[in-house]
Amino acid sequence: MTDVAPAPALDPPAPEVASAAASVLAELAGPEAVLRPDQLSAIDALVTHHERVLLVQATGWGKSAVYWIATRLLRAAGGGPTLVVSPLLALMRNQVAAAEKAGIRAATINSANVDDWRAIEARIAADEVDVLLISPERLNNTRFLAELLPSLAASVGLLVVDEAHCISDWGHDFRPDYRRIADVLAGLGAGVPVLAATATANSRVEADVAGQIGEGTRTFRGSLDRPSLHLSVVSLPTSADQLAWVGAWAGDRAGPGLVYCLTVSEAERVASYLIDRGVRAAAYTGSTPAPERERIEAGLDDGSVSCVVATSALGMGYDNPHLAYVVHLGSPSSPIAYYQQVGRAGRGRVDAEVVLLPTAAEADIWKYFDSTSMPPEATVTEVLGVLERSGPCTIPALESMVNLRRGRLEALLKILDVDGAVDREGSAWFRTEQPWAYDSARYEQLAASRASEQEAMRRYQRTTGCRLRFLREELDDPGAADCGRCDRCRGEAAAAGVDADEVARVTRFLRGAVVVVEPRKQWPRGFEGRSGNIKTDVRAEEGRALAFGTDPGWSEVLGPLFARADAPPSDDLLRGVAAALKAWPWGRRPTWVTWVPSRRRPELVGGLAARLAEIGSMELVDAVRRVRADAVPQARMDNSATQAANVIDAFAFGRTDGGGDLPLGPGLLIDDAVRSGWTMAVVAEGLRAAGSGLVLPFALWKRP
Repeated sequence: MTDVAPAPALDPPAPEVASAAASVLAELAGPEAVLRPDQLSAIDALVTHHERVLLVQATGWGKSAVYWIATRLLRAAGGGPTLVVSPLLALMRNQVAAAEKAGIRAATINSANVDDWRAIEARIAADEVDVLLISPERLNNTRFLAELLPSLAASVGLLVVDEAHCISDWGHDFRPDYRRIADVLAGLGAGVPVLAATATANSRVEADVAGQIGEGTRTFRGSLDRPSLHLSVVSLPTSADQLAWVGAWAGDRAGPGLVYCLTVSEAERVASYLIDRGVRAAAYTGSTPAPERERIEAGLDDGSVSCVVATSALGMGYDNPHLAYVVHLGSPSSPIAYYQQVGRAGRGRVDAEVVLLPTAAEADIWKYFDSTSMPPEATVTEVLGVLERSGPCTIPALESMVNLRRGRLEALLKILDVDGAVDREGSAWFRTEQPWAYDSARYEQLAASRASEQEAMRRYQRTTGCRLRFLREELDDPGAADCGRCDRCRGEAAAAGVDADEVARVTRFLRGAVVVVEPRKQWPRGFEGRSGNIKTDVRAEEGRALAFGTDPGWSEVLGPLFARADAPPSDDLLRGVAAALKAWPWGRRPTWVTWVPSRRRPELVGGLAARLAEIGSMELVDAVRRVRADAVPQARMDNSATQAANVIDAFAFGRTDGGGDLPLGPGLLIDDAVRSGWTMAVVAEGLRAAGSGLVLPFALWKRP
């Protein structure tokens, strides 16, 4: 965090600046619109004094109006185009549409319009673009950096960093590529104004962002009150109760509204349930293709979609003034992130309802996302050491030499790349000569900050005081006061009743989900005697699992079960497994059952295999034995290469009862959990090589 001296006071804006700004605002928002004092002061600081400005203002305050108006005035004075760094495609689309209202020629270069890049670059070269919007990831694109950015940075008339809290690793949505903005700042011409804007910055993030924007940054911080929001919390005991409640809520309201979920699978499941219930709903996640995202956003705007079930992919910058409610099924990991998301509602309405339903799975999800942060020092040192010794490495090659999963390895390389410790040529990464040291103290502070934010979110759920005041105080808003509108201020809890029949139907819906276990089809690199594709005659078939990750339904049963001491399967669990097997459309019914011997749950896994054999009139065959004592639990292995290495040659195969060859018919292979799929792949290969027929894997729990 960098301390920045406050900028000196400014004189009031000149009348001609105020008049010109008001004229552009009328084009943007209509003749009745009036600039707020801080909006006009920020515009004047940019246009007249060419300063560096940080806006920390509530969602819906009008931060984008500041840079649209500043752009028009600077362009009218002969300035170069504005460069806007913006984190989300939805935000870019909204801003391009807004710019057109004010006669501003806007374009965007992003991953969704690659075919248009050359034409847009030609328009920029011809000075036919007033505003170019790019994602921070574009600053890591080799061609963009080499061919477009140098000339663009030299000619830009205004640099805008939207959602600027992403610059700070103290912020709730830090993105390493935002740090590359420092390169753009360094390449700006003398006196080029800079604007950073965010609605979600506490004092620490504010100071950090201001320090990175530059010396003398002028900050305009306003009240974070949202008079239209009515906040409440509804506590319900199970996922089925919660989903039934959401269904009744969305079914009773015309919308438009948002239901936020913490994971992609949860968002897709909730949307499916709402659609089945007759709600005009759609799922919007990071997996949703760009054209479908545009269709959903347009549907919310025109009323053809009444409820969007979203992850944080629909968050920053999405602007629909008519949103009537925001419901969260599961808490974000910080009050700051929560404030940002609920700020989507009530922008053009007198009131909007905001409801949080805490879930049992949310803490596990927070923990998972925490695991994607900076790895321990020993792991980072190992990665850098491999690059120094081996020279340039692709990610698959590097993955085979370090115990770090693919996503986390990619994130680490991105951070090290931004810091200058590594670089890449094509797909190969290499260690640079730049010294780099692991900042243990900082990473420990960041981890402590994340833990503190999560605890604050728990306190928000149970607070007896004003909920909006709580959020504003977490963002260090000096004007925080009781809102008089939330459930605590009114002394009226939101209705939490749910229909028992609907809860039963939801339970069946949740437990009826099909969880596919895809077979491994290719060996990782670096295994002697095993390379390329896994031959089809020794490959596992497509399998099934009873539950997936933190998804509700059976995972709520399995979580407590796996936490307890080993025990045989209950009748309730057996009924669930039998139903999942019955719904499995295998081509040939299995004729025998075997299991992966479990070190932690032998009674559960062996007992499940025995009971299924009995129920299904199948032969029970003890065909798999552990033979390697040095194999550690698979949960400690973080990537495909180490996971495969940990189980290859760890088992022996064949009947232990001396009963002859393994059955030729299809066999059901039982395990308690499947993570990487390599245990199932290696055991299936061994069984097939020992003479068995097709191997059909089944696990109680598919873990991410």
